[in-house]
Amino acid sequence: MESTIQIRQATVEDAAVIADMSRRTFYDSFAAQNTPEDIAQYMETQFTRESLMAEVGRPGNIFLLAYLGTNPVGYARLLEHEAPPEMGQGPAIELVRLYAEQSAIGKGVGSALMQSAVDLGRGKGKKWLWLGVWEHNHRAIAFYTKWGFEKFGDHPFILGSDTQTDWWMRKPL
Repeated sequence: MESTIQIRQATVEDAAVIADMSRRTFYDSFAAQNTPEDIAQYMETQFTRESLMAEVGRPGNIFLLAYLGTNPVGYARLLEHEAPPEMGQGPAIELVRLYAEQSAIGKGVGSALMQSAVDLGRGKGKKWLWLGVWEHNHRAIAFYTKWGFEKFGDHPFILGSDTQTDWWMRKPL
């Protein structure tokens, strides 16, 4: 396996790879901090393989795939849509998801995906890159802060029967 991370924009042919990686990395990231019932309910209703596959190729959705050698090891989903009013002025793009496989964490996959997301946003003439992150996901918050993101609000996120709080964070491009 090479140590160089390659990033490419995904196509609809990548939908199954993205959906399977989405479910696996979400579960790996959050199952330990939530009840099995809440994780199962979310995965079975809001995060199904079919719904995730349908996102790929949908207008406004851009997926980036990260590879180490020939192995897909991470992905990012960006979405062009209306930002929350608290966001501020100027065109923005949301970084909806950024995940790496457990085996690839610490190998620069997240940074490579983030740099690609920043470059993509700038290339589209966006002024802001914004995201939502669970208030208890300290590792992700530290990563985003390192990349220059600052909190600008929060909103509820429903995981199964649990109402959680996601922070909205933004970075000027």
